Amino acid sequence: MMNATIQTKIAQFQIVKQKILAALRKGENYELKTELNSEYKERRKEAVRRVIANMTVGKDVSGLFTDVLKNMHTDDLEIKKLIYLYLINYAKTQPDLVILAVNTFVKDAEDTNPLIRALAIRTMGCLHVQEVLDHLSDPLRKCLKDPSPYVRKTAVMCVAKVYDLSPAIAEENGFVEDVRRALSDSNPMVISNAVTVLTEINEMAPGQNIWRLDSKTVPTLLAAINECVEWGQIAILEALADYTPKTEKEAESICERLLPRLQHANGSVVLTTVRLLLKYEKYVHRADLLSQFSKKMVPPLITLLSSEPEIQYVALRNINIILQRHPKMLSKEIRVFFCKYNDPIYVKYEKLDVLVRICSERNTEPLLNELKEYAREVDVDFVRRAIQAIGRLAIRYESSADKAVKVLIELLQLKANSVVQDVVVVLRDVFRRYPQSFADVVPTLCEHIDYVNEPDAKAALIWILGEYSEHISNIGNLLSTSIESFLDEEDEGVQLALVNSAVKFFLKRPQQGQALVLKALQTATEKCANPDVRDRAYIYWRLLSADPNSARAVALVEMPPVELESASLSASLLEELIAELGSVASVLQKPAKLFVYKKTDKAGVPRDSEMANAGFDSAEGGATSAGDNGTTGGIDTSNEGEPELLISF
Repeated sequence: MMNATIQTKIAQFQIVKQKILAALRKGENYELKTELNSEYKERRKEAVRRVIANMTVGKDVSGLFTDVLKNMHTDDLEIKKLIYLYLINYAKTQPDLVILAVNTFVKDAEDTNPLIRALAIRTMGCLHVQEVLDHLSDPLRKCLKDPSPYVRKTAVMCVAKVYDLSPAIAEENGFVEDVRRALSDSNPMVISNAVTVLTEINEMAPGQNIWRLDSKTVPTLLAAINECVEWGQIAILEALADYTPKTEKEAESICERLLPRLQHANGSVVLTTVRLLLKYEKYVHRADLLSQFSKKMVPPLITLLSSEPEIQYVALRNINIILQRHPKMLSKEIRVFFCKYNDPIYVKYEKLDVLVRICSERNTEPLLNELKEYAREVDVDFVRRAIQAIGRLAIRYESSADKAVKVLIELLQLKANSVVQDVVVVLRDVFRRYPQSFADVVPTLCEHIDYVNEPDAKAALIWILGEYSEHISNIGNLLSTSIESFLDEEDEGVQLALVNSAVKFFLKRPQQGQALVLKALQTATEKCANPDVRDRAYIYWRLLSADPNSARAVALVEMPPVELESASLSASLLEELIAELGSVASVLQKPAKLFVYKKTDKAGVPRDSEMANAGFDSAEGGATSAGDNGTTGGIDTSNEGEPELLISF
């Protein structure tokens, strides 16, 4: 009886065990494993697709490596591509098992179908497994001389991957020399890929000068560029950017052959061509040719502004740099840069900067009318920039100052809070630029004093009151009201302006201003907590008590006219950015060395000398100005040791 009970329990245990094992087998990977080993081709094909789909979304399917590998022997190009993609993804985690696929790679590299040959050689190069290199050399050598240009261009790209993994093997097998010979290939696609590979190899081995463009190779590249696809054209243009012509005639010839590239539909081709023309123009001395180059560059740059907003933004950032080299290049095209109602705000900002930069005395009036419309927009920041642009035009061109001031006074009539603040600040700068020229508009400005509530605008208005106190009939009441709230002002600039204006009012109209200045100085010296304001008040008090004439010489001295802050880049930074036109560096307006690190740099960090030249203090680890435009660059060492990559648009 006891034995029967034990046997029954054992049988029940076996049943439970089988159920658990069956449940475990029902997992997705187990199901895929079964399908990959199916005798039906369509089921295996669908299983491979599902494996790649799982791998794409991040699921771990590395356990199916051997099962996927069994399906490599197929004539189905789609399945072969998917399996090769799987191998590339898991090669580093399964280097021993990848060797099992080498024979299939070698066999595919000799297939009659050029697509399969190219696919095999590309995949072998992408595996990045040292053990595969020994088996890659012979197929790669054959593919470099393959009759199909598609296979040859793929093999050329594979040389860069081999060199990255083992420069010694690439040199010993003569692969680099084969790529040099590919520069004279009959197919332009192969030539452009060879240029790309040689450029990358030069970056991998700085100082070794593995390849340098010479006068014999340049005509070949210029002939091939017309038949290349857009990215091949960019590769060749990038290589030509590093070439220095030997004679003026050679520079002229290169520029003339590059001019057709300006008509290309790809913005990156256009901007890279512009970069080359800007570089080569220093070697050309004929004024007629330089004028021709400048005129040819205008239409393609304008065409870029009809593209998508993102392309417009990139184009505008590059145009901003180009205009600093050639300020008058686009002066006749000012209306093209007028903002549209549906432009994104970042495009509007860039257009404003370009408009102010290309404006001349001849076309200030239409631009002022346009800016007046911008100042009626709802976006506060855009309105502020538009008003500031009006002020910059008034300060730059004296002939347009009257029109600009009229526009600003018209904007005051809107009585919009933000507009009033910005107009007052801008008018203060205009009055400083043209002292006593616009005294007649000051009373109108005083009518809007109740709308002024921001510290900068308050300080500006109080300065105007003191400067033009003799032209304001109720100046005493206006200043008295402001002094009543002296201690309520939190901004130091407003308090200092009140002290200054009270003293000026007293010196210009002593009888009316005596009580006012006494109250202002007493409040500032006895009740104000700010030491700078107290010191200023004490100085004025002692000057007025000791020698009123000295006080007059100090307080009423004619201030130097305000000058526009330079919005231009420094000469050295400008040259660096022109050399990187069309890349991320020109959009950020920072040299690429501040945010792109070469693989050869230790820990991916620029050298101290480079950091110092770029405006970085390596000792303190802080960022300083990278140029006159006030931009700063930060160093991110999170991706240490990554290869250099300069993205083109």
